[in-house]
Amino acid sequence: MPYHVTDWDDAYSNFAYIPDAERIVQRMQQAASAFCDAHPSRPLGAGRLFVPDRGPKGLAVFIHGGYWSEPYPDLWSHLAAGPFAHDWAVAMPTYRLAPEATLADMAIEVAQAVSVAASQTNGPIALTGHSAGGQLAARLICGDLLSDDVASRIRACVPISPIADLRPIMRTKMNGLIGLNEQQARQESPIFLTPRKGIAVTCWVGGDERPEFLRQARLLADVWAGLGSATDYVVEPRLNHMTVLDSLTRADSPLTRRLVA
Repeated sequence: MPYHVTDWDDAYSNFAYIPDAERIVQRMQQAASAFCDAHPSRPLGAGRLFVPDRGPKGLAVFIHGGYWSEPYPDLWSHLAAGPFAHDWAVAMPTYRLAPEATLADMAIEVAQAVSVAASQTNGPIALTGHSAGGQLAARLICGDLLSDDVASRIRACVPISPIADLRPIMRTKMNGLIGLNEQQARQESPIFLTPRKGIAVTCWVGGDERPEFLRQARLLADVWAGLGSATDYVVEPRLNHMTVLDSLTRADSPLTRRLVA
């Protein structure tokens, strides 16, 4: 059956297609608060860095989403639980949002936070991010946003439901806030960039997500495979744009294992 999008706002509307979306957000807020109470963190700018008592085996980085414009303070901290259970430090960077910042500004700010977290930890680094954060996670392993010393420690990049081609966002109403033009969309879209060598890339997405997110995740895996990267494309059944994150809370989930392996 041909795939043809006629309503781009609907194509990127997630909450309208997630049953009990507000309840899921409330549950996440409660879980994040409980995790922070149980595991005090170090400041990472305005973000957080969770460091296990026994000394970290590596550093996992989670970059939050929200279409580069939606603030959800402390909604994500519990997603550190899976890597943390493997004795990995977990960085949860924040970044200025649109319209105050451009996507290029955001990538620079996240890269700076990753560099600070890397200076406080040893071992390999794994990057992940969700939705808009998936775009930023993929963006970090392209070009010179990170120093060679930091980048050489990155073993895995796992963009979750990433927006790898930003041009469709220009067709949505929310671009009035984000402010993308054609040049910016090409400069910041991972599909038009070349990832550093030696980093395993897994594009992860929920099976019940909007078709555009399934397409975008597959697109990134396919394009970067064509550039010689080791890529994988994983669709986790029966999960939507929010519940796909639940796997990061479990030490034994395939998503957590893929990140810290």
